Amino acid sequence: MHIHLVDGTYELFRHFYALPPAQDTTGQEVAATRGVLASLLSLIEEGATHVGVATDHVIESFRNDLYARYKTGAGIDPALRSQFDPLEEVLAAAGFRVWAMVEHEADDALATAAETAAADARVERVVICTPDKDLAQCVRGTRIVQLDRRKRTLWDEAGVADRFGVGPASIPDYLALVGDSADGFPGLRGFGPRTAAALLARWGHLEDIPDDPARWQVDVRGAARLAETLAAGRADALLFRRLATLVRDVPGLGGVDDWRWRGPTPEFDAVCGRLGAAGLRERANRLASSSAAARSR
Repeated sequence: MHIHLVDGTYELFRHFYALPPAQDTTGQEVAATRGVLASLLSLIEEGATHVGVATDHVIESFRNDLYARYKTGAGIDPALRSQFDPLEEVLAAAGFRVWAMVEHEADDALATAAETAAADARVERVVICTPDKDLAQCVRGTRIVQLDRRKRTLWDEAGVADRFGVGPASIPDYLALVGDSADGFPGLRGFGPRTAAALLARWGHLEDIPDDPARWQVDVRGAARLAETLAAGRADALLFRRLATLVRDVPGLGGVDDWRWRGPTPEFDAVCGRLGAAGLRERANRLASSSAAARSR
């Protein structure tokens, strides 16, 4: 059994900026919503059987209480923001398990679901479908992997080390040093990807990096200046690491048996009618028939 966990918010943004506008029967913009549904059906066509989709029902989360400049919904194109709810509705109607996050973020749901799936002995592989740097911390060997579906690039644990210069366990520390503009925290001045990777490849975590740069045992330019920056900003770095660390015990996600795709619900036809997505309705129903036939054999 392979489990596919999809970052629905990322998919919605990606399709919004990739597709020309299209409206539903009420005049609301829905091109990205239809695009994500088509992408999820493609996943089923490619052989996926168990799929969970995490969305940010609201952009803000508990992290905004920890750091005032953490990302918010400000500045999101209204035509994109208006599709958050319809996306959740159509994916649920299509039979996909949707986790709409309010207190937590979609990434937290994906991290939790990955842990849940990996703990099930029946699961051969967990595929987290997003290129988001945060999710690299969840990769484990070749059992939990990360997939950029658009570029068809897959990272296992060795791939994460090649991509960032550190293993999955050090990704929150890495992001704390270099910052994450998508999430709204800056990192520490002077710490670029190469410097952060060199230090963390040797020391693993922020609290283990010595204050004395003579003990760093790595060759980085401006070590004395960087050591001063780290000493002065260590509390900030630890906060940034907390922001970058994904929660792995989000409640209410269910288990792998709940994530099996069994086809659309009775509401799907009406939702597709409103979206002007007759072709997607026929496609989903055809896939459901073939899936049911395969399960009965």
